[in-house]
Amino acid sequence: MTSTLRRRLVVALGVAALLAAEVTTAVAKPAGPSPVEQLRQDTEALHALGISGVQARVIAPDGRQTVATSGTADLNTGRPVSSNGYFRMASTSKTLVATVVLQLEAEGRLSLDDTVDHWLPGVVQGNGNDGSRITIRQLLQHTSGIHNNLPGYTTSEEYYQQRHNVYGPEQLVARAMAHAPDFPPGEGWAYSNPGYVLLGMIVQKATGQPVHQEIDDRILRPLGLDQTRWTGTSPTLPRPHAKAYQLFGSGSLVDVTDQVPVDHETSYATTTRDENRLLRALLAGRLLPPRQLAEMKRTVPVSADVQQLWPGGRYGLGLVERPLTCGGTYWSHEGGDGGYITLNGVTDDGRRSAAVSMSEARGDTPEHILNQENAASALIDHALCAGGPSTP
Repeated sequence: MTSTLRRRLVVALGVAALLAAEVTTAVAKPAGPSPVEQLRQDTEALHALGISGVQARVIAPDGRQTVATSGTADLNTGRPVSSNGYFRMASTSKTLVATVVLQLEAEGRLSLDDTVDHWLPGVVQGNGNDGSRITIRQLLQHTSGIHNNLPGYTTSEEYYQQRHNVYGPEQLVARAMAHAPDFPPGEGWAYSNPGYVLLGMIVQKATGQPVHQEIDDRILRPLGLDQTRWTGTSPTLPRPHAKAYQLFGSGSLVDVTDQVPVDHETSYATTTRDENRLLRALLAGRLLPPRQLAEMKRTVPVSADVQQLWPGGRYGLGLVERPLTCGGTYWSHEGGDGGYITLNGVTDDGRRSAAVSMSEARGDTPEHILNQENAASALIDHALCAGGPSTP
């Protein structure tokens, strides 16, 4: 998850009714843009904010796809954005990890009520942290209280100093253990990247394989997601890809494409095609038995500060539920890492989905952060609320 904020943009829809004698005449509002044109407008709106490159893809209930791009993949050469360009999946990989854990639960190889100490004795301790009181379910749902403390950079100087650092899972967990918990287990909600590092370690203990291997074997290969690739400690991405930029401040736009992901055990490059296909398969019940999918969709409210990021949002097990302006809700898990910010969503039945990837993070001011997040959220909302299938 990025540290940015966003609010929904609400589109007012309606017709005026005039009553005269015994006759009711509906005054129709002029038709809005088609789903195809709406997607084009929304990608252009993101680029107009100053975001260098944008690509979006929508898959309609009948399976037809609409893609739109805007801006450039390289500010030096001006080459166009590819609709099949790779980007870093970042925190969307939490959905992959959660799916593997729930598959293992369905197979009886672990329980959501198992404690961390049951699998990783002595790893979570010190400064009030106690692995004997934290369950796998709490790690999945960010209710463990484990402090969110991963390495990161806030300036261009820090980026150049840290971009090739490699951290093992134990090092990342140790950083969190240096802090007191944010709250007792189960008594609050706070986004915790170290909690998902621990889940990867538990998967390896339960299966004897690294979590990325289990993800490949259980999800990527069965679904044919050949455009989602584990990158490990590589600082580069498959081609084609847009360069990733980070705006640190006025006059400080830095190409941050070249960097090693902090949690390299679950670092993936992917595409909008594969993110759509993943979410559709998950919500359609192709990856989990009904009981485990229902568990994944049992949500709790997120914290008040994150409500600014996900207005009305609730968190399940590696999956976020958010309201739609046209009624109902959708499921998603956004990701942000190294200049790439991606939002996505799928309807509850898995039939309509959308993903938008931006290759620039404008995180220098609250206004830039808010505008970028609002516009991307509006794109997802418009795509999922479209009245009919888009044209190819």
